[in-house]
Amino acid sequence: MIYAAERFRELAYDPEITDPNIRNLPTATPEVGIGADEAPRGTLIHHYETDARGVVKKANLLVATQHNSARMALSGDKAARSLIKGGKVDDGMLNMAEMTFRAYDPCHACGTHSLPGSMPFMIYLYNEDGALVRTVKRNIP
Repeated sequence: MIYAAERFRELAYDPEITDPNIRNLPTATPEVGIGADEAPRGTLIHHYETDARGVVKKANLLVATQHNSARMALSGDKAARSLIKGGKVDDGMLNMAEMTFRAYDPCHACGTHSLPGSMPFMIYLYNEDGALVRTVKRNIP
């Protein structure tokens, strides 16, 4: 903590950080804006295009869910393979499988307004030959 405080003070007085020219405000209406920032769930990339009045006419966001989707799917598959035995699936198993993607995307619950155990969820059960045996649904009509 002492190092962090000392480093904070050092950075606060760094002339490059406190230089008034570090942030360049546009003097005209920008046509395109691109940015990236780090959030608790991962990298967020923004891309905006505006009209002559500065009104956004196109927005493209690449959020952490998109960046992490392959890993979330692989982790969910691994969890399901280790949790499901003899085709038995219960709510506890579904909650544990749900935890695999929440670890990558903790904001997903707030973004979808779903609490743990209430998120719509579907699992497909296959036998050793790859044939679909059963589909398990939670909160899906």
